[in-house]
Amino acid sequence: MILYLNHILLALAWMAITGSASFSNFLLGFAFGAAALYLIREQVGSLGYFARARRVVALALLFAYELVLSAWRVAVLVLQPRMDLKPGIFAYPLKVDRDFEITLLANLITLTPGTLSVDVSEDRRFLYVHAIDCSDPDQTRFDIATGFERKILEAFR
Repeated sequence: MILYLNHILLALAWMAITGSASFSNFLLGFAFGAAALYLIREQVGSLGYFARARRVVALALLFAYELVLSAWRVAVLVLQPRMDLKPGIFAYPLKVDRDFEITLLANLITLTPGTLSVDVSEDRRFLYVHAIDCSDPDQTRFDIATGFERKILEAFR
């Protein structure tokens, strides 16, 4: 976590040195900070910093892909002349156990069209999810487990 803050501080320091507070200058400072941290990664123990950043980007790309795919699926479902939907709520068994991970998973599910996270069980072992079409809840559980939850575990553990 300290390395993330150092990276941002390097970008802000670059903005202060150059006297320009533009977004493009911040990005340039961020790139210089990344290069500096990469050069001294063994001395400061940031070997995992760049690997984690790659995994977080992979999670963001998966979300973007799922967002487009789910929006398309919901549009196709809604525009059919005869909507054969079976909405429902199912319990999803959680592998993530930290508050941040559970919150992130619940928010990613909610932001994906066609699904909504409803609640977390008291023992934090299940996430209750509402799906617009719950005809195959096992497939939806599998999709969450191999998609968002797997990427969250890879990025933050």
